[in-house]
Amino acid sequence: MVKTTLDTLDELLEGAFDDVDDPDVRYKLRSARQLVQVIQQRQNTLDDAITDAVDDEDTIGRLRDLGYIN
Repeated sequence: MVKTTLDTLDELLEGAFDDVDDPDVRYKLRSARQLVQVIQQRQNTLDDAITDAVDDEDTIGRLRDLGYIN
């Protein structure tokens, strides 16, 4: 599986969450992780729509190679 920028961001937020004891900071980090998950879901939905709309496998491959879709 390809590791995306959003995956890396989520990992960093998770690590920071584990290192912090302040409840207010933990709340903010948890909220930030939830927003990252929302963005990831939207990206996945968009990737699926593009894949369904484009019939040419070469074009899909090029879009993946360029990082436009996962």
